[in-house]
Amino acid sequence: MTPRIISNTTTGTTDRQLDALLALLSDKPMLVISGVKIASEIGVSRSTVWRWITRLRELGVRVKGHPRSGYHIERVPDILVPNILRRGLAGTPFARRIHHFFKVDSTNRIALELGQHNEPHGALVVAEEQSAGRGRTGRLWLSEKSNGIYMSILLRPQLTPVQAPALTLAAGLAARDAVTEQSGLQADIRWPNDVLLNGKKLCGILTEMYSEPDRIRFVVVGIGLNVNHAKMPAAIANIATSLRIETGRVHERVELLVRLLRCFESYYNQLCTSGPAPIAARFLEVSSYATGKRVRVTAAQETFLCTTAGLDASGLLRVKRDDGRVETLLAADISEATDAAHN
Repeated sequence: MTPRIISNTTTGTTDRQLDALLALLSDKPMLVISGVKIASEIGVSRSTVWRWITRLRELGVRVKGHPRSGYHIERVPDILVPNILRRGLAGTPFARRIHHFFKVDSTNRIALELGQHNEPHGALVVAEEQSAGRGRTGRLWLSEKSNGIYMSILLRPQLTPVQAPALTLAAGLAARDAVTEQSGLQADIRWPNDVLLNGKKLCGILTEMYSEPDRIRFVVVGIGLNVNHAKMPAAIANIATSLRIETGRVHERVELLVRLLRCFESYYNQLCTSGPAPIAARFLEVSSYATGKRVRVTAAQETFLCTTAGLDASGLLRVKRDDGRVETLLAADISEATDAAHN
């Protein structure tokens, strides 16, 4: 694939300077800082400071203005900008290179381009909103502004392409663990990558790999997690949900994202050290879909009903057809088979 040049619209300096403004206000949230000092610290004009203060308010950041004295914020904002994330990610590879955007078409697209331009292992692409978020098999992912976690992780693992599917399982397990810790609810996981609460999809993962026959050049793991959506669109309300809907309260996205990445680092290190088998074993422990579940499988060539029969050592799903045949699925969509689906 020929490398593409990353567009200026996604790599401009605005987000980095807004990050500096948020960091300045967040370090001492009750301290009033003058517009002159803010402009001097981040290298912009006072009129630009005012414009960005207005934008932050539109994003829900409670910035209070004081005539002739300056501004302060009443609490650290729940915006996923680098300087705020780095505090929680210190000591991990994810703290070093964080690319934040208020709006982008797809974090995976940006991460793939960064991978082609030799961006290092652990780089993150995080967006407050996506205009064309992608799920598996080309589906769109709802990316409501500042209510979810929309991020992509660039990895350069010392794994073979055959081991790569376990990265998707590791990311799903990390999201599942983080959701369970954050909410106190027992999240489920559906092979290969869907995190569920009360049977509805909360989180999806899209893994894209650039490799050669015997080695992986890089992998991008995209994660979309519904956090503070007050409701889901009618078209998907029966199959999708958010943490806020399930718990009845708003959650801090920064805290949840940090939990997720720290969990992922643990699974990733285990995968690189011990191979996919421990990841597959953990999946079997926590997924109601892994063994003995009646499911509908939609694969490239056919759709059929079967019963799940565990995972192989590499993390691929084994299913038993109604005629007794057992086969291993490399890629497919899985859904619970209802009684109506049997007819």
